[in-house]
Amino acid sequence: MTPKPLRRTARAATVAALTTVVLTTTGLAAPAATSAPAPAPTADATGKGLRSIVLGGTDPSYRALAARRTAPFSMIGLTWADPRAELGGTAQVRTRDHLTGVWSGWQTLDLDVRTPETAREAGARAGTQPLWTGPADGVQVRVTGERKLPQGLRVELVDPTATGAATPARTATRALVPSEARTATAATTTAAQPAITPRSGWGADESLVLNPPTYTAQTKAVFVHHTAGSNDYTCDQSAAVIRGIFLYHVQGQGWNDIGYQFLVDKCGTVFEGRKGGIDKPVLGAQTYGFNTDTTGIAVLGNYNDAVSTPPLLDAIAGVAAWKLGLYGYDPASTVNLVAAADNGLYKKGQVVAMQRISGHRDGFPTECPGANLYADLPLIRQLAVSPTSVPVPVPVPAGQAG
Repeated sequence: MTPKPLRRTARAATVAALTTVVLTTTGLAAPAATSAPAPAPTADATGKGLRSIVLGGTDPSYRALAARRTAPFSMIGLTWADPRAELGGTAQVRTRDHLTGVWSGWQTLDLDVRTPETAREAGARAGTQPLWTGPADGVQVRVTGERKLPQGLRVELVDPTATGAATPARTATRALVPSEARTATAATTTAAQPAITPRSGWGADESLVLNPPTYTAQTKAVFVHHTAGSNDYTCDQSAAVIRGIFLYHVQGQGWNDIGYQFLVDKCGTVFEGRKGGIDKPVLGAQTYGFNTDTTGIAVLGNYNDAVSTPPLLDAIAGVAAWKLGLYGYDPASTVNLVAAADNGLYKKGQVVAMQRISGHRDGFPTECPGANLYADLPLIRQLAVSPTSVPVPVPVPAGQAG
């Protein structure tokens, strides 16, 4: 299923152009790498590993944060008070490299996320996808609305090293070998549990998870996601990236736990996500309208840009085959799911036929999991059914194609 195209209106383009002029003439233009340090920051709220800065102002369709130095952080996002409201505009950030002092170019935060339909926690907030920046100590923000922006806009700066827990070492487990781990039958796939790094392996601070997990009846389908943002992380940083997403979801957006049930890095390492038992049907917050009886597997990075590797594809297929196999489902089959909310693509109560292994965009109007990873879904389904009979293409390094 193809998502609805994301288009900028003529008004939005005009506002963006005017914004550039305003930023230049009011002194909010991007600072050069050699510019003097901005005044010391003052965060409006501080959590365990997260600092929030309120975006004030009187213009209903524009908010900005002038370039300033901050305490160290490695992930950034934007949240707002109404968990049901959409931003209705564009949010861009620049960050200052903690080691070199060089400012990045403007980066647009991804808006392809909605608060889960079951979220009723006091203080739950809507927000963008978080962006991994790497170690940074300065920030500048501009938010332009095509209409009135939502109330309570906050910049969330996440420092995954400041939770009080030591950064765990990368789990030393061998890669899952499909021929050893899974066997296929004509009707269903019986799959062994793949190697999965537990929550303790990425440093989850369990004291921040206040409520016990909620369970659904079973796992009928798997949705594949990407976390968007940056691909500029090393696989040794994967635990910190996941810890940052956890802190952003829990402290920035007020969720009870990280939204995804599983996460996978570009090296093919699988991580346990939401607490409750990897072999149990834990209710997640990953596909708005279709969280019941489904599991979310999120790949770290932006797969509109990045290209999947064989270890990554096999890892996704391995988790999907195992989870669906627990309930006797063929990963290559289809399933009818009932939308639990009006989500912009389907109406509440609508019955939708989907693949057992689908992309986020199949259930929600989004680009997720990115064009490249979405194009890999047919291969992932084949790998989940019969991994030893499917040749996996090896990506050609940039500059060697042709």
